[in-house]
Amino acid sequence: MQSFYKGGGRFSKKSLKKVDDMTEEEKLYLSEIKRQNPYGIITMLMGLISFLFGPIFVVIPICTIFFGVITLRTFNKITEDNPWTFYIGLALAFYGLILYFTSGPHNVII
Repeated sequence: MQSFYKGGGRFSKKSLKKVDDMTEEEKLYLSEIKRQNPYGIITMLMGLISFLFGPIFVVIPICTIFFGVITLRTFNKITEDNPWTFYIGLALAFYGLILYFTSGPHNVII
């Protein structure tokens, strides 16, 4: 299969094509690339917020865990890359929940 980027892998204005200008082979190649589940990315971001603010507000980790467990079933092994975004988000939410119950503070400097 030919390389779709000319110039040794560097991006240039000539090598970046619009979707309408692509050949059928290029469209097929792009459709075979696995993508991330958007619910997994949302769960991971909610897990980060749960980790940061979970020791103060218990409702955030609980909502994140509920959302993550419900949407974990939307993961499709054939078309999506991996479920680790779900796992990381849920782990961060559980850690925020544990910090709340143990009254364990953490210093986050932003």
